[in-house]
Amino acid sequence: MASHFPVNHHLRPLYRLLAAVTGLYMLVYGVVGFIETSGSDFFTRDEAEWVLGLRTNPAFALLSIVAGVIVLGANIIGRNVAHAINTLAGVVLTVVGMASLALMQTEANVFAFSMVNVIVTFILAGIIGTASLYDRVGPTAAATATDEHRHSATLA
Repeated sequence: MASHFPVNHHLRPLYRLLAAVTGLYMLVYGVVGFIETSGSDFFTRDEAEWVLGLRTNPAFALLSIVAGVIVLGANIIGRNVAHAINTLAGVVLTVVGMASLALMQTEANVFAFSMVNVIVTFILAGIIGTASLYDRVGPTAAATATDEHRHSATLA
């Protein structure tokens, strides 16, 4: 499967920038959300605040801070660290979005998600997941071999 990811893609800096901006958004959202909900219960659903267009409680704000720091940090470091973290973050955000959609109208909605939160989570997952497809780094020989493999026209 890894051979299908392009190595040293020419738009890799753009994709890393998009993933880093996404991580920065999660970090800013988490910090502002944590400040706005500082007096509320940690897993409150009734006293959840609207921050930057999304509902949040202190638990989700803290989780957003952690996720934002990890994604932003990985994309600042770059190399294959960004590839691994972006791949994982894309999958995790997709799963979180699906789980939140399933649990939204139940007592298990501990992060006070609304439909807007679910949609934004899927958008963030799409951006970071797409970035993970093109940010793999390797030596020039590996990039050449990968390109030759991908562009070969061998038919059985």
